[in-house]
Amino acid sequence: MKNSKKQKLIKEEIKEKTIHKLEEALDISKKFASKKFDESLDISIILGIDAKKSDQQIRGVTSLPKMPKKNIRIAVFAEGDDVEKAKTAGAEIVGGDDLIDMIKKGEMNFDKCISTPKMMVKVSSLGQILGPKGLMPNPKLGTVTNDVVDAIKNVKLGQVEYKTDKAGIIHVSVGKISFSAEELKKNIEFLLQEIKKKKPETSKGIFIKKFFINSTMGPGLQVDPTSVM
Repeated sequence: MKNSKKQKLIKEEIKEKTIHKLEEALDISKKFASKKFDESLDISIILGIDAKKSDQQIRGVTSLPKMPKKNIRIAVFAEGDDVEKAKTAGAEIVGGDDLIDMIKKGEMNFDKCISTPKMMVKVSSLGQILGPKGLMPNPKLGTVTNDVVDAIKNVKLGQVEYKTDKAGIIHVSVGKISFSAEELKKNIEFLLQEIKKKKPETSKGIFIKKFFINSTMGPGLQVDPTSVM
């Protein structure tokens, strides 16, 4: 189906500014998804916060009920007994000063970083390298921890990371379009509940104001929050 033809069909089926029930929005997303590749299904959540205030910014990590399989390469900053623990748990790269030197030379063949709290004093020197790439270990994301085994297991399961942007909106992938509608619904419900728990005390009024879903190449669809929560 040519893109222009597809756009015409989408316009015929979806009226502008329509607010859909979640089940209906999922059906439409699946209907117009590409047959050539397995698109991601993304959600954009508009929150009732003042994103300029640091105490109202939301950030976290969670494992959704159904996660797409990912081949994630993990680098762990550790010393002593933690080195062998990290290797046994499945970390692809484990080291201390040697790993830090490797990264400073530009060798970064990994997707996620985990560090023990002790190592963070040294790892902080990599802030300008890892920070812009979103790879800096962070206690809020569970990637600075004494329990490296559990952290590796969680990352391998394909945890999703979420945070508010400058406009107070969270954008995150909630699965693949090949997932069943029920699996996607459970993932969305679970994520919304997790975010709801993070509501800052200083945020007044409605917290989850509205949200939209869309597949990678599909239309953005506004969903009625009451059909979910």
